[in-house]
Amino acid sequence: MSLIRVSRQNSSFSLALLTRRLHSGETVSASSSSSRLREHYNFEPPPPLPSASENPNPSQKKKSPKPQYRPPSSLEGVKKVHSDLPFDFRFSYTESSSNVRPIGLREPKYSPFGPDRLDREWTGVCAPAVDPKVESVDGVEDPKLEEKRRKVREKIQGPPLTEAERKFLVELCQRNKTKRQINLGRDGLTHNMLNDIYNHWKHAEAVRVKCLGVPTLDMKNVIFHLEDKTYGQVVSKHCGTLVLYRGRNYDPRQRPKIPLMLWKPHEPVYPRLIKTTIDGLTIEETKAMRKKGLAVPALTKLAKNGYYGSLVPMVRDAFLVSELVRIDCLGLEKKDYKKIGAKLRDLVPCILVTFDKEQVVIWRGKDYKPLEDDCDFGISS
Repeated sequence: MSLIRVSRQNSSFSLALLTRRLHSGETVSASSSSSRLREHYNFEPPPPLPSASENPNPSQKKKSPKPQYRPPSSLEGVKKVHSDLPFDFRFSYTESSSNVRPIGLREPKYSPFGPDRLDREWTGVCAPAVDPKVESVDGVEDPKLEEKRRKVREKIQGPPLTEAERKFLVELCQRNKTKRQINLGRDGLTHNMLNDIYNHWKHAEAVRVKCLGVPTLDMKNVIFHLEDKTYGQVVSKHCGTLVLYRGRNYDPRQRPKIPLMLWKPHEPVYPRLIKTTIDGLTIEETKAMRKKGLAVPALTKLAKNGYYGSLVPMVRDAFLVSELVRIDCLGLEKKDYKKIGAKLRDLVPCILVTFDKEQVVIWRGKDYKPLEDDCDFGISS
């Protein structure tokens, strides 16, 4: 082993000597060649080139770096849209109320119309038409705007329709005559639906509106907002099918400008519908009432996306013989039967007991006084 180590050391030492000799020979030959060139040709080598880090002209400014590539955006260079419509912009006009104040927001106040695309401030609930710098989430509408809308609507509608004209419009909007239809679902009358209605009115005097789901529980509210926000007139109502007439003096070239919502905003946080204890009852009485309400036979079973226009009179009639009413909502979404319970609380009126097991249990209260069914708007098919 010692012999192998000695031989390796000798070989490495000889290699080092050989490399030194070669380097020294190269330097000698290079110096001799340069001296001969000077003697024969009077040649002087050029100065070495400057490195990339050195700046030959210190007075010359460095070039600014090239800006990074930015893809084109549809939001750049867009001017703010101005609308003269005299009402507050909301996502849904039938399923939201200015009388109920939210207790909080689920997201920052991002305008669903897009950043800097509308000259109205988004409060988290609506875009008010009067005060664009409002900072409160309470969307109370100015009472003067309703009077302004009424005057504009009277001007557009003109003289009332005769019975023959009304029947002619209803006949034109039948399924076998036209396919123009607006579908109104669980979100109710949304803001972008107004633009769809005006697009249909560009080619026809009337349009058919098909209503299904939760908004059909209060058809008066749907008809009121359709006429109030579009300045039209509902000339026919058959269950959930409406015929909306644009008016005698309507001019499609002077239709109002409606900015579109780019996405659906999150709903604000409202107070709880079901309290821990019912007003006027103890905790034990509340628990007993909830247990009893789930055992009561169901008044009716609601179908998904059905027509619920007859539910309120059914509940009022049931309260004449029973203090508790249970409505079977099996298969419906949770937010849908919660909205149904909130509408029944205001329309019947009644007290909500529980939403357990996809059931809506309501109580008529201690001092219940039956209300007469309100007459309709006088609109028939």
